[in-house]
Amino acid sequence: PVLDSEDAWVSVEGPVSIVELALEQKRIHYPLVEHQFVLCTILYAIMRFSLKSVKPLSLFDSKGKNAFFKDLTSIQLLPSGDMDQNVLSMRQQFLVKVVSAAVQALCSSQKAEDVSEEELFPFEKGKNWPTLAADLAQYLQISEDLVKRHHVCELYSYGMDHLGEE
Repeated sequence: PVLDSEDAWVSVEGPVSIVELALEQKRIHYPLVEHQFVLCTILYAIMRFSLKSVKPLSLFDSKGKNAFFKDLTSIQLLPSGDMDQNVLSMRQQFLVKVVSAAVQALCSSQKAEDVSEEELFPFEKGKNWPTLAADLAQYLQISEDLVKRHHVCELYSYGMDHLGEE
């Protein structure tokens, strides 16, 4: 980009402006940032719902694992459309666990009258984990419908029929 500057600013001495420093930075590879975001979301879900026996890196193939340890400005080979069925199965099980844990947390927070879940996790106000799991399914090449159907089944099994109908 071309930066026009006034004549008064041309003769200014001192440190380099933050705009000039930002323009000198290398461009990041956005798909690699998205890949990192998926891992962060997975790790946060594991932590938030205390999911046991989930190995986050097992949800990625070898290309995906290698991409985590590269510079964000480098162009990496990311996982293609062809995925091992074992990895897809593990991803599907993970998303089902997240949805089940989210519905269980919702049910337990409605039953507990003394402390609400929003008080325990104030930074999550308005976060809809089943919707987030469905969005994550797109990145993980899992059917969104499968995640949504499981969400509805979980709502019905916990007696929240009014939410399941919606």
